[in-house]
Amino acid sequence: MISSLHGTVLATGPDHVVIEVGGVGFSVAVPGDVAHTAHAGERLRLHTQLIVREDALSLYGFAEADELEVFSHLLTVTGVGPKSALGVIAHLTVDQIAVAVAEEDDAPFRRVSGIGPKTAKLIVMQLAGKLTAPVRTDAAASASSAILDQVTAALVGLGWSEKVAAEAAMQTAEGASDAERRSVAGLLRRTLAALGPAQAGAARG
Repeated sequence: MISSLHGTVLATGPDHVVIEVGGVGFSVAVPGDVAHTAHAGERLRLHTQLIVREDALSLYGFAEADELEVFSHLLTVTGVGPKSALGVIAHLTVDQIAVAVAEEDDAPFRRVSGIGPKTAKLIVMQLAGKLTAPVRTDAAASASSAILDQVTAALVGLGWSEKVAAEAAMQTAEGASDAERRSVAGLLRRTLAALGPAQAGAARG
């Protein structure tokens, strides 16, 4: 089992990176945010899982250990293969997945390419009790979920992925003033300032 890789990035693509470790180049399927931020010549550490099939050996890698853990849980769901599980991790944060499962809300999973309504329901049902939903800080909690959802939707409309948008909105809420957390426009302006225009192009890729 190859549980992690730490080496030099040789090449990147929209959904994979090639990492050289000990003179051997490993092609690893990764979420889009990892692929977009990895650059040739830089060092990169990934938490990985080797998927063994009759006709192929495939490596899947993640920047964080908790993403790998959720990926492994997703593979236990009926009808979810490695590519679909990777798609879920690429589209949603670990916290978003845990909250959706805890709230029995299959809508976020239905928005993932390759996940149909039936599979989305199975994810919620079969992962129940296996994931820990996050405890929100007082600051983040004061920004209603409706406001955070609207800010996230606006950022998605501007080209960021839902995963990046949701993380940015939550992080911004934690450092925003009470007035900004109660205003979609105020929180959106602050989040856009934090993201910076240069990142939008990468998020679209």
